[in-house]
Amino acid sequence: MTTYLILHGFQNHRPPGHWQHWLAGELRARGHEVRYPQLPEADAPVLDDWLAALAEHGERPADGEFVVLAHSLSVLLWLRAGARRPDADRVLLVAPPSPGVTASIPEIAAFADGLDLAEEGVRARLVYGDGDPYCPEGADVHYGTPLGLDTDHVPGGEHLNPDSGYGEWASVLEWCEDPAVRVKGR
Repeated sequence: MTTYLILHGFQNHRPPGHWQHWLAGELRARGHEVRYPQLPEADAPVLDDWLAALAEHGERPADGEFVVLAHSLSVLLWLRAGARRPDADRVLLVAPPSPGVTASIPEIAAFADGLDLAEEGVRARLVYGDGDPYCPEGADVHYGTPLGLDTDHVPGGEHLNPDSGYGEWASVLEWCEDPAVRVKGR
């Protein structure tokens, strides 16, 4: 059995129309353990509180594979966790906001402070869409290239959230079941 940890972003209250909510249901229906916590203060997140929640929910299971999927602000949470980052077998980082955009939003600016984009040893796959208003330059520029991440680009994907048409997202489910799958649009 695989255990999945799904981490949401800023102002996300795990709505049923979001691909993460859909994915959690699909994975549970296939018999997997799914951790999909509501992170504290989603509308005004406190980095230390989110790091504590990551530690609480990110404990590696005794058996099986451990997979993390982070969307938007929780990508920065994952990167900021550094040495406190849970030991995961696979990680999918989806649609992170750029450091500049993050710093410009007072409620989440702390997530960009001291973000080390030259860190070595970040093992993950980055998925991003072009036209993302939260990362207009492209996540490959800010995260993919500097961190040497395996990258999947989704043309027209924007922020890869319900506003950009991402409720059901079969490609992410396929990646969950087979890490060789390249993540693509709907």
